[in-house]
Amino acid sequence: MDFNSLLQQAQRLTNETQTSEELPRVERTISQVLEATKELHSRVTQTGAQDIQAHILLGSKGIDLPKISQKLESLNARKTFEPLDPIADTDIQSFLKNEKENAILSVIEEVHKNSFLNAQKRKWEHIKSDWRQEKMKLMNALVGPSQNWIDIQKLPEQTIINETFGSRSCLNRIEMAYAREVYDYNAIIIKGAFRPSLVQRFAKVAQTFDDPKVNEIWEIMKYMVDVTPVSRNRDPMQSRQQVNQFVDQAKKYLENRYKLYMSTIISGNLREAQRGGVPSIFNLVSSFVGLTFNQGNCFGLQDATIDGKPLWPMVYYCLRCGDLQSALKCMQMGGAGHEDFIQVLEDKVNKPEQKINSKLEGQLKLHYCNKIKNSTDPYKKAVYCIIAGCDPNEQHLEVAKTTDDFLWIQLSILRTDVTDNSDALTYSGLQTMILEKYGEKHFNAGEQQHLYFQVLALTGQFEAAIEFLSRTEKYRVHAVHIALALNEMFLIAGPRNVQEPLLSVDIEDPIPMRRLNIARLVMLYVKKFEITDPAEALQYFFFLRNLKDPEGRNLFLVCVSDLAIECRDYDLIFGKMMPTGLPAGGLFQQFDCVEFDTRVAAGMVAEELVRKGMFEDAIKLFDIANMQSQSLRYLSLMLSQVVHQSSKKGSLRERLSIMAGDFSERLRGSRIECEPQVIATFNLLTELVAFFDYYHERKYQIALEVLANTKLVPMSMNDLEECISNFKRLGGEICKVYPDILLAAMDILYSQYKAIKGKDSVMLDTGRDSQLQHLRQKAKALTNMAATVPYRMPGDTNKRLVQTEILMH
Repeated sequence: MDFNSLLQQAQRLTNETQTSEELPRVERTISQVLEATKELHSRVTQTGAQDIQAHILLGSKGIDLPKISQKLESLNARKTFEPLDPIADTDIQSFLKNEKENAILSVIEEVHKNSFLNAQKRKWEHIKSDWRQEKMKLMNALVGPSQNWIDIQKLPEQTIINETFGSRSCLNRIEMAYAREVYDYNAIIIKGAFRPSLVQRFAKVAQTFDDPKVNEIWEIMKYMVDVTPVSRNRDPMQSRQQVNQFVDQAKKYLENRYKLYMSTIISGNLREAQRGGVPSIFNLVSSFVGLTFNQGNCFGLQDATIDGKPLWPMVYYCLRCGDLQSALKCMQMGGAGHEDFIQVLEDKVNKPEQKINSKLEGQLKLHYCNKIKNSTDPYKKAVYCIIAGCDPNEQHLEVAKTTDDFLWIQLSILRTDVTDNSDALTYSGLQTMILEKYGEKHFNAGEQQHLYFQVLALTGQFEAAIEFLSRTEKYRVHAVHIALALNEMFLIAGPRNVQEPLLSVDIEDPIPMRRLNIARLVMLYVKKFEITDPAEALQYFFFLRNLKDPEGRNLFLVCVSDLAIECRDYDLIFGKMMPTGLPAGGLFQQFDCVEFDTRVAAGMVAEELVRKGMFEDAIKLFDIANMQSQSLRYLSLMLSQVVHQSSKKGSLRERLSIMAGDFSERLRGSRIECEPQVIATFNLLTELVAFFDYYHERKYQIALEVLANTKLVPMSMNDLEECISNFKRLGGEICKVYPDILLAAMDILYSQYKAIKGKDSVMLDTGRDSQLQHLRQKAKALTNMAATVPYRMPGDTNKRLVQTEILMH
């Protein structure tokens, strides 16, 4: 194909593409086309592959990317909020304008900075709160030996049948029985009556459980608390140093238990026992020894016999039963050679409160070391150790065949008044031996929880005993109530801070004493049922009324606050506010006293709800707390956000409207201490509620009448100045909703305008024109008001108002 034919075809294509539109013809020579091609090639090679694709994509849509890029490069947004450069002082107008703009920009920057800091602060508070809750859940899942660290929280329980709460109770039969006693006990305390013994009451309840081991646990506690009352102003750990009473009570329990055991053995072998004469410990021991020892198993026993029974077993078992008089009788019947021993026993019998003669005791110890220690008679060695307190390392395995025997011997050997260089067994040494040297493994505590609890409790280690018992599901309920009972008697040593572990060590306490965090124990126990049985939960929280949280708040009120926020049944806990202005009902009212009452508790919960942003709930509680000013403040704040919305069934606006109506009824005729601005704002918002209700119901004329009474918007140009003056006195809540008021008022005017101007109108033209003109004047007043008020309207408010006014002309 030659160039002539190619030229003809190009001309034909050009003619075919010509349109009727008057567009300029583009004619380029071959050299111009070549130049344009080179220019395009250079631009493509410079921009790269990605820019090429962008050019192709945007170019297919008719977008010139290079021009857009140039425009974007010419824009510089940084100058928008940068401080303006100062100008010459002689230009007053420019200087004032510059200063004004700089002030505005500085305010904007300060608000932005504060908003950012507040948002950051709230975000971290929320994160810390969530982590705190998760940490508590994790720590509380580790209900094991907490020797060093844990943190405070709650667990399972409740009391008395709760008829006011619909959910099914989480309390089992045992927990419910304890809970009833807790309720009765607290009722007595609140009335200020004489405080009964919780140990006795709980022990009586435990008898209905048909569990011998549980009965045994409570029997131990009955013995151990039968001591001189402890002062509530003294640290229980210091009171525990008066160990004589606790040692005596522990021995008394073990001795009475052994007497019962011997009686049981004898009752099962009455013929062989040949028991006779006047019932006494001596005759009981004589019969028991007669059954236990015969000619075949008396090997190694020394010295004389009493009525055919070996002497030292008789003495030992008399001591084991706690009868020094019978032991003395046995020694006197045993013949000569034991004068020093008899003298010591006589001193113990006749002068129980006095210390043993140190010279006689030294002679017994010397005699033991020289002769008795290597004796073949285990009972003789045991008796000497018990009376003289010597050789504390001797285990007496042939005599102490049970844990009770071992513990009784150790309690009998220990001495409370020893010197630092003495090798005698001390109370602290015995406690260390039980808790740390032997520990849970030695006593097989995993299989015999009640046994390990027994040895801890009988050695005065109540805190460690309760903590150990609370680890198992079976005994946890009993451990909690033992702790409550002892705490009411001021026998439980608590930590310095309620956020300490369940069981902790204080460096100032004697070794190996522990401190029990009863707040944590109770809260762990109550956690299981506090939602389903709040009445019972409150009863248990009442035991924490004398404790403080790290912020110094009453721990009982803190727990009530947490429970109220979690279950959100404020009417159940605090009662309902009656038209008289007084709360009625509520579980908390039964705890009202000098230290705290329903109002104080409700106020604490309300403050916490405000911190969490739960304003609707806070409004009710501020009202119960007799803090109506706060209720009105937050009610106004929330109403301002929804007052312009249509009321729907169950919506927030409906709930707030009902609440506002109740407040208006109660406050009508009554006076409260509150800022006038807050009351004025609340009253305006209640009127606006009615206005928007009529507006959404299309009752336009009534809506305008209500709005006219508020003096918020002008109904004519003559009202404009007065409304502007009123606007300057409005609170932020009203200003926030003001654009919606103007739009609603303008919409009402336009609807009336269309109705009058409609085809169905039959009024005279003169009257019709007058009304239309009147509506136009009102619309003009609204647009002027919107343009004049010192408030920045949202984006299109002025535009919509002006457009509507234009439509009415």
